[in-house]
Amino acid sequence: MERPRLVASDVDGTLLGLDERVSGRTASAIGRVHASGTPFVLVTGRPPRWVPVVAQGAGTTGYAVCANGAVLYDIGADRVVWQVGLDPVRLADLANVLDAALPGCAVATERVGARALDDDVQPFVAETAYRHPWGDSDHREVTRAEVLGHPAIKLLVGHEKMTSAEMALAATSLLGDEVEVTYSSNAGLIEISAPNVTKASGLADVAERFGVGAADVIAFGDMPNDVPMLSWAGHGVAMANAHQEALDVADEVTASHVEDGVALVLERWF
Repeated sequence: MERPRLVASDVDGTLLGLDERVSGRTASAIGRVHASGTPFVLVTGRPPRWVPVVAQGAGTTGYAVCANGAVLYDIGADRVVWQVGLDPVRLADLANVLDAALPGCAVATERVGARALDDDVQPFVAETAYRHPWGDSDHREVTRAEVLGHPAIKLLVGHEKMTSAEMALAATSLLGDEVEVTYSSNAGLIEISAPNVTKASGLADVAERFGVGAADVIAFGDMPNDVPMLSWAGHGVAMANAHQEALDVADEVTASHVEDGVALVLERWF
């Protein structure tokens, strides 16, 4: 492609190394993207509260598409621009279906207020049996009724005896296209968003704000939750460490996230 007019990147397994930091080489490449006047957008499954530390390492203060497309966050202004969530009735219905599809599962919800951290909103609540693969210092254990009793940007479903791929297949077979089911880790966790909410839908909104068409966007990713974005962008780049589903839809495969794969591609133009 010609030099892209917008650059978008997933975070974990793509932009960050094993130390969960942006390397100097990758940060330099991002700096040159900014210097050229080209927008650089973080597109992640992470909630807004986990974005500022990444943004600081990457040297970016623009937009971040968070929670797999459910939230648009303005990093520099620390402002949630918009969010698309699941209401309590939908959450309760989903939990009932998932109990049948995934016996023994446990649930949690991610919530967001007006800022990355909002004193009026408990950002992450989970029932006692839920085990989060990455841990969470804000994790608060509550009853299932409390988990499902408030609007949420994402429903997380864990199972200690299944892989994420197995869970996604079982859940999708019952839920169909009523919601978006995806995963960013194969450690027994699936993530459920409102229908038609994906990284692609969130990134498309950002691109429209900059007057950039999909054909002029380059996007980097590594997991199934990146597939819609990699397919939508004019040039989708999968990391060498990517899940097969991401590799299958990518226009190009770069080096792994520990070998500056994002920088290797960006250095062609910036």
